Amino acid sequence: MAKRIGILTGGGDVPGLNSVIKGVVYRGSEIGCEVVGIRKGWEGLTNLNLDDADSRAKYILPLSRENTRTIDRTGGTFLHSSRTNPQKMKSVPEHLKDKDFPASEKTKDGVTSTVYDITSEVLKNLETLQIDCLVAIGGDDTLSYAARLHRENIKVVAIPKTMDNDVRNTEYCIGFSTAITRAMSAIQRQRSTVGSHERIGIFRVFGRDAGYTALYTAYVTSIRCAIPEYKFQLEKMIDLLVADKRNNPSNYSLVILSEGAEWEGYKVREYGEADAFGHRKKANVGEDLSDEIKKRTKEETIISDLTYELRSGEADFVDKMVATTFANMAMDAIVENRSGLMTAIENGRYAMMEIPDPKLGPRRVDVETMYNTGRYRPNYSNKTGLPIFLTHA
Repeated sequence: MAKRIGILTGGGDVPGLNSVIKGVVYRGSEIGCEVVGIRKGWEGLTNLNLDDADSRAKYILPLSRENTRTIDRTGGTFLHSSRTNPQKMKSVPEHLKDKDFPASEKTKDGVTSTVYDITSEVLKNLETLQIDCLVAIGGDDTLSYAARLHRENIKVVAIPKTMDNDVRNTEYCIGFSTAITRAMSAIQRQRSTVGSHERIGIFRVFGRDAGYTALYTAYVTSIRCAIPEYKFQLEKMIDLLVADKRNNPSNYSLVILSEGAEWEGYKVREYGEADAFGHRKKANVGEDLSDEIKKRTKEETIISDLTYELRSGEADFVDKMVATTFANMAMDAIVENRSGLMTAIENGRYAMMEIPDPKLGPRRVDVETMYNTGRYRPNYSNKTGLPIFLTHA
C-alpha cells in the first residue's frame, strides 16, 4: 500500500476541489498514509527546485487534518492551480537551463515555436519526494498528463473536475452541479432587469467544445440555448427569440450560449496567446449575437457573461457529496495498489474507470437525443430509464 501520497489540482478551479483534498487527507490519516500537497498543479513538479528551500516552500505543502480542517467550507483550490503542461513547456525553468530536454516545434496560426518535454524532471522530483502514488484532480487537459505518468510507470489515480462536464468515461465531473445552480440563480435574478427593460437577454457560459453547461441550464430555466456541437441558423434563432418576447406577457426573452457556440457562416473569434494545452481565449459570442439581433430587428439586448461567476464560491450539496465520495474511492484504489484509474459515475453509479485516452478529446453532447435542433432548446422527452444526469459516459 502507498505510504506517501501526492495530490495536486490543475486547470481551472471549481467548487468541490477542497472537499476532495480534505477527503484524501482525512482518509489517509486513518490508514497511516502521509499526504503531500503539490501546489500550482503540474507547475509544482516542473518548476520545483528541491535544492532551494524557498522553492520547496512554494511548491510543497505537507497536509494534515489540522491545516485542511476547514478548507471544504470555501471554493477554489487550497493547493492553487496552473495550466502548465510538462510535455510542452514554452521555456525550461531557470534552474534546469544546463540540462537537455526533448524539444519539438509547434505551429499555431502561422506562428512556430519550440516546446520542451521535461517529463524526466517530473519523474525525478516524484522519486526524490518519495511519492508512492499521485492523486491528480483536473479536467481533460490535466488528466491527459496523468495518463502520461501512468505510462511512465508512476502510480496515478485521477479525479475528474470541470464545470463543462466534458471528461470522457464519466457522466459527472466535480463542479458541474454548482455551475448549473449558479447559472440558474443568476438567470432567474436577471429576469427582473431584462423584463423591466423589455429586452432580449443573452447569457454566455463556459463550454469551449461541449455544451453541457448551457444545455442543462436551459433545461431547468426553460430558455433557448446554443451549443458547440450544432451550428444554428441565425435568422431562425432571432425569429424564435423575437416570438418568445412577443408571446411573453412581460415582453422579454432569454437565450444561453456556450462560449464555443456558432451559427452557420460564423466562427467564434479567438485572441491572446495559446495556453500550455493550445487553447486561446474566445471572444464573447454573446456580443456578436447581440450585434446581429440589433442589425436585423429593432430589439434591444442585455448581455451577461456568467463564465467565472459559475465556478466561484462554495460547492453545493451534490458537488460536496460527489467530491467526498470520489476522494474516498481514490483512496480505496490506492489501498488496493491500483493505478491508471479515474473515479467516475457510470450509469448513475459510482465506478472506477480508466483515465481517458487524451487522443479522443472531450466528451460531447449527443445532439440527436439531447438537443432539439428545430427549437434550439433541450429535449425533454424519453428520459425514463436514463441515469440521473440524463447521459451515459
